[in-house]
Amino acid sequence: MASVQATAILTSSAVTRNGNTIACLPLGFVISSAACKKEFCAHSMASGARATLTFDPPTTTNRKKHTVDPSSPDFLPLPSFEQCFPKSTKEYREVKHEESGHVLKVPFRRVHLSGDEPGFDNYDTSGPQNISPRVGLPKLRKEWVDRREKLGTPRYTQMYYAKQGIITEEMLYCAAREKLDPEFVRSEVARGRAIIPSNKKHLELEPMIVGRNFLVKVNANIGNSAVASSIEEEVYKVQWATMWGADTVMDLSTGRHIHETREWILRNSAVPVGTVPIYQALEKVNGIAENLSWEVFRETLIEQAEQGVDYFTIHAGVLLRYIPLTAKRMTGIVSRGGSIHAKWCLTYHKENFAYEHWDDILDICNQYDVALSIGDGLRPGSIYDANDTAQFAELLTQGELTRRAWEKDVQVMNEGPGHVPMHKIPENMQKQLEWCNEAPFYTLGPLTTDIAPGYDHITSAIGAANIGALGTALLCYVTPKEHLGLPNRDDVKTGVIAYKISAHAADLAKGHPYAQAWDDALSKARFEFRWMDQFALSLDPMTAMSFHDETLPSEGAKVAHFCSMCGPKFCSMKITEDVRKYAEEHGYGSAEEAVQHGMDAMSAEFLAARKTISGEQHGEVGGEIYLPASYNSSSER
Repeated sequence: MASVQATAILTSSAVTRNGNTIACLPLGFVISSAACKKEFCAHSMASGARATLTFDPPTTTNRKKHTVDPSSPDFLPLPSFEQCFPKSTKEYREVKHEESGHVLKVPFRRVHLSGDEPGFDNYDTSGPQNISPRVGLPKLRKEWVDRREKLGTPRYTQMYYAKQGIITEEMLYCAAREKLDPEFVRSEVARGRAIIPSNKKHLELEPMIVGRNFLVKVNANIGNSAVASSIEEEVYKVQWATMWGADTVMDLSTGRHIHETREWILRNSAVPVGTVPIYQALEKVNGIAENLSWEVFRETLIEQAEQGVDYFTIHAGVLLRYIPLTAKRMTGIVSRGGSIHAKWCLTYHKENFAYEHWDDILDICNQYDVALSIGDGLRPGSIYDANDTAQFAELLTQGELTRRAWEKDVQVMNEGPGHVPMHKIPENMQKQLEWCNEAPFYTLGPLTTDIAPGYDHITSAIGAANIGALGTALLCYVTPKEHLGLPNRDDVKTGVIAYKISAHAADLAKGHPYAQAWDDALSKARFEFRWMDQFALSLDPMTAMSFHDETLPSEGAKVAHFCSMCGPKFCSMKITEDVRKYAEEHGYGSAEEAVQHGMDAMSAEFLAARKTISGEQHGEVGGEIYLPASYNSSSER
């Protein structure tokens, strides 16, 4: 293992509400782990947590590929919340659920700013901290679920309760996180425009909502393969992804210990966990698609629902008659789940068993409140194939399956592409809204060009921002390893950050009522040269500070009114600051008035230098734009 030694000196953390201290935790610690890289925690902050870490680069030779004992993994230590977000504290807002009397503690991250600046509160997905993965997270929802189970309702889904006019604890929790009216949350869930993925068996979950009238959310895919990773690594990826803002995760494991990997992930995930059940079903028949059956698939669905999986991706829209439509594609069928179903259909020349047994699938889901993410098994794998007949035929079937799910009160979202150039993105959103009755759209990017392997987190983040602004509710991240290999923990962080940028850009474009406040807080800190506040307000504070400190590492540089890009003489913000100071010193009403005065003075000086080009006068001609040819040839020039 690469070595990591970290020493942090922290006095204590007091969480306050209305001036009262409600918790005080000792935070001194010494950590040794192989979990980080230099970019994470290389410097000390001027206030708050002070951390000094030394990191060795990760080595592939010492990296454990497989778990030795799946019942007792050797978990990796995670950098602390305080290390990742200096000058921030994790706090909780209390709201009371009137019907049950339960007091809900809703998390948020408070960024403590310097001087008299008020603290800035941000949405937080990091989950409970300082808990060993061997123990698992607290069962936050146990009392909520137990109460509803005792009511003996015929169905247990959030959609069922919403249609009955009931605001559940989960709905109230989501409303508090989004700073919206609980009744609005209930109405959106009842309408099918939003979902709260929340299996009644996933008691560790901190509820969140997916819908186009809410904050755009980000999903992070994790999971092992037959040739790489381990339970330890995948649990670490979940913790790392949610630390940086992933709203959901999908376990796409296809290698060893699929059941055990998923169990450890669920017990340590405060965000919804999704899966593609056909992967495990295929593993049960030794990877031979022809040996799959409805019975094996059904058994897998129940197994995963019992564990607590919050949403299933099921490619029920890959119909037998659609498969020939992919024959002339450049890249064929690129969805793993879609290709498995397609191979089975062609082998037996029968309809997709997931489509044929859709009602049976719904019956399983509404007993556990597993949401359905209807897969896009025929999504385009290249921009050449974007928006073709096969893709849209499947989307039309997704709409049919969505309406059937709503009849049984099962929550649904629709999956979308894929690889789509920018000018073809709007058509995808328009058709999904129309054909799927405004169910939440969940897209993989889309990637807007195919020329950048190694940078597809960028090619796809461009498409994600575009389609998010048009109404997509959940963006599935893409990492730099897309098309190249299994992402590691660093790739996971890079993908999450790229997609948090896309999601926030989309929120701004949609006019979300609280989105711009974050930008404004950071811009104000930047203009006022509050460097530490600017770092703390960043999506990734330690990376921002490490870039600054590459050239200006001294503590004095943290209060300097310039950076290494422009230096002290060419900083536009410093010049603007000087103009404002000049205005104040000379009694001008505003900086604009001072600027106008300066412009008038310079204009007068400029015009005073004008000289006519006549026989008597020669000299400065700064006021002239066009000069006669005779002047250009003049010997007295």
